[in-house]
Amino acid sequence: MIRKAALGSAATLITGALSAGLLLAPPAAAATTRDNGVPEALGVQLAAARAARTGIEWKDCPADWGFAAPIQCGWVKVPLDYAKPFGKTIELALDRAVSTGTKEERQGALLYNPGGPGGSGMRFPRRVTTKSPLWVNTSKAYDFVGFDPRGVGHSAPISCIDPQEFVKAPKADPVPDTEADKSAQRKLAAEYADGCKERSGEMLPYMTTPNIARDLDVIRAALGEKKLNYLGVSYGTYLGGVYATLFPTHVRRMIVDSVVNPEQDNIWYQANLEQDVAFQKRWNDWQDWVAKNDASFHLGGTRAEVEAKWQQLRAQAKAKPLGGVAGPAELIGFFQGAPYYDSSWVPVATAFSAWAAGDEKPLIEATSPDMSDIAGNIASENGNAVYTAVECADAKWPTSWTKWDRDNSKLHEQYPFLTWSNAWMNLPCATWKSKQSRPIEVGAQRGLPPVLIVQSERDAATPYEGGVELHRRLAGSRLITEQNAGSHGVTSLVNPCINTRVDSYLLTGKVDAKDVTCGPHAAPVAPAPTAAKALAEAPASVFPAQEELPAAR
Repeated sequence: MIRKAALGSAATLITGALSAGLLLAPPAAAATTRDNGVPEALGVQLAAARAARTGIEWKDCPADWGFAAPIQCGWVKVPLDYAKPFGKTIELALDRAVSTGTKEERQGALLYNPGGPGGSGMRFPRRVTTKSPLWVNTSKAYDFVGFDPRGVGHSAPISCIDPQEFVKAPKADPVPDTEADKSAQRKLAAEYADGCKERSGEMLPYMTTPNIARDLDVIRAALGEKKLNYLGVSYGTYLGGVYATLFPTHVRRMIVDSVVNPEQDNIWYQANLEQDVAFQKRWNDWQDWVAKNDASFHLGGTRAEVEAKWQQLRAQAKAKPLGGVAGPAELIGFFQGAPYYDSSWVPVATAFSAWAAGDEKPLIEATSPDMSDIAGNIASENGNAVYTAVECADAKWPTSWTKWDRDNSKLHEQYPFLTWSNAWMNLPCATWKSKQSRPIEVGAQRGLPPVLIVQSERDAATPYEGGVELHRRLAGSRLITEQNAGSHGVTSLVNPCINTRVDSYLLTGKVDAKDVTCGPHAAPVAPAPTAAKALAEAPASVFPAQEELPAAR
């Protein structure tokens, strides 16, 4: 009876808000499904109505945020718990670069999420101010809007451990030799889960993808947009799929790039196991490329020889960490950049080659934490905390260590590169001290316009099957497959077959009559032998920046 009365009051308020024209989009068709209960559905409508009325006060960004004019910053207030829209609120940080075209060319705001979970989208407007060639056309039509999702960066940031402790190196080798090694890692994971509860317990129950999707709808309303234009990469694709499920009639244009498989049983335990398999395949691709370019890198002429060098490096670093800081854990953190991004193939191979030639300095510089970079260390710890909090809260994880041990031991036999490292990263979810949900059933049949899905065949972080599965679930969507390629974050790469279709979709809303297969983007080019030597001797600062790439763990 109390619950009915409370809902009735909220409904009356929302009806009044709607009649006053404060909510700028029609109610979502899926608003009261089992994936989005009545309290949350009413709560998000009320929050969106408030945000539409309040708007965003855009100002120059705070100096220490690192975003110079003409980029502007602002805030949007959202409920911590959408079932209690009059309860505690948090503020989300946003920034924007306004469209560069004429008034007639402008089509609204384009929101971006780079993935993670835990990635900040605040660098997105720099694609306009730096005149990024791939985005010149769309920046004429759209304001580019980035935001820190709840818990991230400037948006009520959460934490699980002291940041200086988090980055300290060297850490234990992720690959266990004994049961004692496993016990030590289990203890660390449990302590990390306890730290999350102690330092951020109030936020943890609400750090879910459905809540972040609701935040996205409130941001849409605050921007004065009737419908959402959205680009999501990596985890941002799952966020997009959940948004499309909860708010199908609120979507105008949506591109999802490098797709998480949204199947309920895949979120998130199984997804990480599938990732281990895909990383090994892409690691093998990189080793084949290194072997093909042995004249430049001198690491072996076959994949087996390159792998033997890797094992030699691991063994040496395990016995005596390079520079006292680079053990196997730190090396994996650096080397996994190669399976993630083609842009890392040359830098990783070059540092590896220098080590093989007797120079450890490039690897030490690339893997050593900078203990003086307080802000950077805070950001790194925060990103990991949000990753853990969202994945642990989104789904119920196995609590049986026997299952974790069995599954990961079996996988490690065939796919050793990332398996145990990934297991320990996710193990806090086995002893999580906060609410865990049932993943939403992603899918939209009515009211959703065509969604453009972009996926490479050999993606390590989000295997190809994810794009196929989301395509199946979103009626009217189109899938662009980048064949014989595997870099994560396809829309950030130069591939005219894909780039022209992304532009066309954002500018006109049109998609191809059927799914499209594109050839691969240009493969990385190994430096000539003399250039490789010079690059190996260069400081780490010459390596390409990753700021335009999706968030990597």
